[in-house]
Amino acid sequence: MSDVHFKFMSFGFRLRDFFLSPKSILKEAGIKPGFHVLDYGCGPGSYSIVSAGLVGTTGKVYALDIHPLAIQRVQNIASKKRLANIEAICSDCATGLPDNSVDVVLLYDTFHELSDPDGVLKELARVLKPESTLSFSDHHMKKREVISKVTHQGLFRLSRKGKRTYSFLKLDEERAGSV
Repeated sequence: MSDVHFKFMSFGFRLRDFFLSPKSILKEAGIKPGFHVLDYGCGPGSYSIVSAGLVGTTGKVYALDIHPLAIQRVQNIASKKRLANIEAICSDCATGLPDNSVDVVLLYDTFHELSDPDGVLKELARVLKPESTLSFSDHHMKKREVISKVTHQGLFRLSRKGKRTYSFLKLDEERAGSV
């Protein structure tokens, strides 16, 4: 994605956030104080910044994106707002996070663009704690497609469909092997 396209997309997200608060969407993710959250494909950081407030000073938010401008923007906003609980990661798949270290992964409006969606899902399952949540939304995909693409590897199962997001639970290794 070019820098110009990223800036145009960021403007569109600001408009979206004006009409539909990121906090209202994040309610469905069940983020609590002290949680570690990975915002995978964070873009300009709308969900990362709000998540930082939800997890509080005892929690941590990892804002990951492939685009350097996204990382720069999240770092700038976190610095201006003095949010010490946000760490930006520039990557196209690998998070660099330890196994079983994340309570919630946000995967919003990104999946349809991934070059290796199965690889990304494996990485997200690796970093999520057992029985933790992958909060998923992608308006470019239909319900049946979302469910089949996220669950076909046996790493996740749909736990509920909210108004704006799907919540998938990471299956533990024993249960994933029997799917």
